[in-house]
Amino acid sequence: MQKILLCWLAVIVISCGPAKTDSVLTKPVMDKYANQIKTEDLKEHLYLLASDILEGRETGGKRQKMAVNYFTAYYEHLGLLAPEAYPDYTQLIPQEYFENKSKGDSQNVLAYIKGSEFPNEVVVISAHYDHLGMKDDEVYNGADDNASGSSALMELAESFQMAKKQGYGPKRSILFLHVTGEEIGLYGSKYYTEHPVFSLDSTVVDLNVDMVGRIDEKHLDKKEYIYLIGSGRISKDLHNLTEKVNREHTKLKLDYTYDAPNDPENYFRRSDQYNFAINNIPVIFFFNGSHEDYHQTSDTADKIDFDLLALRTRLVFLTAWEISNRKERIVLDAK
Repeated sequence: MQKILLCWLAVIVISCGPAKTDSVLTKPVMDKYANQIKTEDLKEHLYLLASDILEGRETGGKRQKMAVNYFTAYYEHLGLLAPEAYPDYTQLIPQEYFENKSKGDSQNVLAYIKGSEFPNEVVVISAHYDHLGMKDDEVYNGADDNASGSSALMELAESFQMAKKQGYGPKRSILFLHVTGEEIGLYGSKYYTEHPVFSLDSTVVDLNVDMVGRIDEKHLDKKEYIYLIGSGRISKDLHNLTEKVNREHTKLKLDYTYDAPNDPENYFRRSDQYNFAINNIPVIFFFNGSHEDYHQTSDTADKIDFDLLALRTRLVFLTAWEISNRKERIVLDAK
C-alpha cells in the first residue's frame, strides 16, 4: 500500500510541476547558435565582396556575377536547399525588366532550410548585394552598402544550418534571399514578390538587412544601436517580439527615428522590405543610418566595425529564430 501511495505521489508531483519548455526557444540554445556568428567570418566575406576585384557589383555586370558565384558555391558547400524551380540557386531576371538601367541580365540568389513542422510557412531574410559599379575608373566598393548585409546573410545561413544539423532545425522554413538591382530601383525584390518561390500568403515576414556595419553621427558616443524601420507597421506582434528578443539577448539600443510616418528620408520605401510590405507581409528593415561615405568611393571595408556588425547580425538571427520556432505565426494587425 505504501508503494502504491508513493507512486501516486510521484505522478501528482510530475503532473503538477512546471510545464515543459520548448528547448528550441530556451536562452542557452538560442545564444549558442547566435554566438556562432563570428567577427572574423564576417570580415572574410565582406573584404571579398567589397574588393576592387568585384568592381562595385553593378547590376548586370560581369563582376556582379562573380558575387553570385561566390554565394551559390557557399550555399552548396553548406548544404542548403535550392528551390526546385531554381536548382542552381539563381533566379534569372532579364535585362528588359530593369527598364534600361542594368548592364545585362541579373540574378537573385535563393537558398533555404526546410521547416520541420510548418514547411510551407517561410521566414525571408533578405539583403541586396548590388552596388554602383565604377565611374571614371573609380570603384564604388559598397562595403557598408551592402556588402555588410550580404555578409550577414551568409553568416545567418551558416548558423541556422549548423543548428539544423545538431537537431535544432527551424519549425518554419527560412529563405536566404540575396536580391539584385536595389540601387537602381528595388528591382530584384520586386521581381521576387512577383515570382515567389513560396506563395506570399505563406510568407510570414521579411527581415531585410541593408547597411549594418557602420556608426552614424548620432550614435558616436554609444555605438551599440540599430535602427528598426517598419517593425510595427503591419504587425505589433512582430514589433513586440523583436523588443523582447533584444531585451533578453543582444541589448542594443533600438532606434525608431526613421520609422516615423513623416520621416523626411522616407527610408521605409527605399530598401527591399518595401516590396514585401506592400503585399501586407510584416517587415523589419535593419539599418545603421547614413554616413559621409554613403554612395561614395570611400565606402570601403576598412571602415566597418566588425564587432558591431556581428552583434547586429545576432539580433537578426535571434529574431528569425524566435519567429521560425514559436507555435503561432506572426499576427497581422486588423486593417
